Amino acid sequence: MNKILIIEDEEAIADLEKDYLELSGFEVKICNAGDEGLRTALAEEFNLVVLDLMLPGIDGFEICKHIREVKNIPIIMVSAKKDDIDKIRGLGLGADDYMTKPFSPSELVARVKAHMARYERLVGTGQKVNDIVEIRGIRIDKTARRVMVDGEEKAFTGKEFDLLTFLAENPNHVFTKEELFREIWDMDSIGDIATVTVHIKKIREKVEYDSAKPQYIETIWGVGYRFKV
Repeated sequence: MNKILIIEDEEAIADLEKDYLELSGFEVKICNAGDEGLRTALAEEFNLVVLDLMLPGIDGFEICKHIREVKNIPIIMVSAKKDDIDKIRGLGLGADDYMTKPFSPSELVARVKAHMARYERLVGTGQKVNDIVEIRGIRIDKTARRVMVDGEEKAFTGKEFDLLTFLAENPNHVFTKEELFREIWDMDSIGDIATVTVHIKKIREKVEYDSAKPQYIETIWGVGYRFKV
């Protein structure tokens, strides 16, 4: 059974989320404080974390940062804060999704299932050994989920790796932000286009010689992005 960690200081909200997720077949554990949530996330094995932004002790940004340093499991950040800067910061630290309160528990369940399904497909045992994509100095090992740039390994979050791999496997094809969001996040983009932009920026910082003049991931103004070969 897949196990989910909810880090949420509002007990009523956490309990409601837990009830809906358990009805959908997940095992759920709740932590109501930031420091407790971080210790639990690092000490135990979970398949996904639902992470509130505003927490006593350690906030969601710090928790996300520390989890992402050692684990690639999906992280869904939730917050009552609607400012784009908070969403961009959370996604930049490695969160896979950002939901603004209030939201329906059924929407949370749908997003959890989408992230879990994609993660399981990408890390499942069905992948071929030594499945490599290599283009102009970038070597993507899909089996080991590792990226080498001119022989130097670069650290990628789960969604950064997925997005780079998808673009590299479809070179010279121009994708809109909406298409990339649906492909990588398995959901329709409803006010979440910033997610794609942030991830493209982070990828460029890792693979481009000059991220201001990208040689790999090109912006097609008014349309989207393509991986040049």
